[in-house]
Amino acid sequence: MEQHRAVVVGAGIGGLTAAVALHRSGWHVTVLERARDLAPVGAGIGLAPNAQRALDVIGLGDRVRELAAWQGDGGLRTPDGRWLARTDAQAAADRFGGPLVLLHRATLVEILTSALPAGAVRTGVAAALADPGDDHRPARITTPDGTVEAELVVASDGIRSATRHTLFPDHPGPRYAGCTTWRVVVPAPARPFAPHETWGAGRLWGTQPLKDGRIYAYAMAAAPAGGRAPDDEKAELLRLFGDWHHPVPEILAAVDPAQVLRHDVHHLPDPLPAFHRGRVALVGDAAHAMMPSLGQGGNQAIEDAVVLAHHASVPTRHTAVPTHPSGSAPAFVPSAALAAYTAERLPRTTAIVRKAARTGAVTLLSARPAVALRSALVRSVSRFGPGLALRGFDGVCDWRPPVAADPSRAAHPA
Repeated sequence: MEQHRAVVVGAGIGGLTAAVALHRSGWHVTVLERARDLAPVGAGIGLAPNAQRALDVIGLGDRVRELAAWQGDGGLRTPDGRWLARTDAQAAADRFGGPLVLLHRATLVEILTSALPAGAVRTGVAAALADPGDDHRPARITTPDGTVEAELVVASDGIRSATRHTLFPDHPGPRYAGCTTWRVVVPAPARPFAPHETWGAGRLWGTQPLKDGRIYAYAMAAAPAGGRAPDDEKAELLRLFGDWHHPVPEILAAVDPAQVLRHDVHHLPDPLPAFHRGRVALVGDAAHAMMPSLGQGGNQAIEDAVVLAHHASVPTRHTAVPTHPSGSAPAFVPSAALAAYTAERLPRTTAIVRKAARTGAVTLLSARPAVALRSALVRSVSRFGPGLALRGFDGVCDWRPPVAADPSRAAHPA
């Protein structure tokens, strides 16, 4: 059997997941990554049950679940330590069918790449879309080594996606969301703490445990675009959060200034007309970059990848098409398969992008009366129990993939 050939541009979470999913569906996959290595840009990532179920489809869900570290209580606090709302890891797992798993991005990248054939990922290769192709001609990608043709191109080249601009040059592109983020991974403090997110006036802090005993901490604050600390970013975090409740000061004391990651937040509030054109499909931030306020950016990229592979692996479900001569794979019809991908993913991700923006706006309220009202409302809601607070994630974390996971393969990745 001849294999269909797919090229993935960008080795982000969505791109690597798509590569694994397509590989398991019988495609010959090559991942082209501009960076010299796969050292992830970022510290931690939270994988909610929706992403875990998507990973089940490619046999990796249980490997992620084994890394779950959150046990017992957690919740939302004020900077002085008062609890606004309490929740429970088991309540979240019961509602959405699984735990929230916090892990280092490097760990997730390792899990994904371990499920790919040797040599499938090529680093240090700058790739650009030359021709998106159509049902009658392949897509073409240019690299320093020449032109590559493929029956499918998956663009996972991030929020500044050059592929997206080539496909949709009139789209306005990413917009600054009005805030910046910091992320660190440090040893756990000596005194115990409950996992939490803390909302202040125009500022947010989160502290979450990792399975290896370290702590993933993240912060967000309203700020002008392009800002940087006059000294270093640890000093900036101390100015913004140094007097907040335990364990924030202890975590900041353990931070190496050189390891603080700071990034302005951009998103795509204007949805694209489609997530495909010709033989090219966009996934992850290239398609629907969102604010981090729901923690769904990486989760939606994983969903994209599995849904794309589902439609790309069953070309004849969309339309009656002839097969190639005997001994070759069934015909892949991008106009049908990728239109189905767009139809399934565009409405869902557009809604989540908008919900993340609304949640981010509430999180970053800075006027004192607005902050006081926000706190009062959260406390009021929390009195009805953790289920009411978790309800905001209904329709997000309870998503299920279009094909059922194969339990016999879930713990045994290809």
